[in-house]
Amino acid sequence: MKKIHFLGECMVELRAGDASTMHQSFAGDVYNSAVYLKRVFPEVATSIVTAVGQDNLSDKMVATFEQESIDTRYVFRHESKVAGLYLVETDETGERSFTYWRSDAAARKVVDFLNSDVLAELATGDMFFFSGISLAVIEEDARSLFWEKLELLKNAGIKLVFDPNYRARLWRSEEQAKEQFERALHVSDIALPGVEDLTELYGVDSAQGVIDFCRPFGLQELVIKNGPGSVVTFESETLLTHKITPVTNVVDTTSAGDAFNGVYLGARLTGQAVSGSVQLAAKAAGIVIQHPGAICPVAAFDAVKS
Repeated sequence: MKKIHFLGECMVELRAGDASTMHQSFAGDVYNSAVYLKRVFPEVATSIVTAVGQDNLSDKMVATFEQESIDTRYVFRHESKVAGLYLVETDETGERSFTYWRSDAAARKVVDFLNSDVLAELATGDMFFFSGISLAVIEEDARSLFWEKLELLKNAGIKLVFDPNYRARLWRSEEQAKEQFERALHVSDIALPGVEDLTELYGVDSAQGVIDFCRPFGLQELVIKNGPGSVVTFESETLLTHKITPVTNVVDTTSAGDAFNGVYLGARLTGQAVSGSVQLAAKAAGIVIQHPGAICPVAAFDAVKS
């Protein structure tokens, strides 16, 4: 059985309803990817590596992981911290804005739990996924230790996957984000950038620009989300542009990229070629953005498999 680990943060999601109601659920970039991978590829062992609190919402969050058939053995319980929380608001075009409460989130302490026994278990996996948000959430003083632990996983033969998901408000400065992103790209085997992430941080504004920027890092596989109309891949020196039919009924763009990441990686883990993996992942993203919130209903997502 193929095995993938997703390291990062899941949060309590609040989404505005009418003037007097809020819808509460759970979401976070790596968690969203794990959910969508597992829904399409139930045969892939999928775990989330994170920390939560010992409060009621943390209990409900872990129960939700289990309902999605995500392995929770690496969901650690912090004695005093709690789960982070955010509010998402969506405009008439489906674009969203966020307000966060995460400064005391337990996930910021996840590196503290990655002892030698845990690392030995993680090293038996096939892939280990982390994102720019994963890096930003980890406490600054713990990042050097995180890189040491990641090198141990790489040396054990696990394939490292990085999505340079950039959120400026999570970083002390652009320089700090660049240093961490470049370190991630150096150690990773696969990267899944969106052009807009590198545009904001590096001024790169095209798929070819992303390829040129990433070439020195020696990645085995580069998958570039190039807006709604195409995905560009560069693997084994083969450059391919995959045309995508844009969705016209856009309700909420939250987690479109997360769904793409999860389904793409699931397809690759189960032996599918790059082109087929891209098309399946794009189909998943197209379904997700037609529903509100980060995690769409199971019944809606079943269409990805048909």
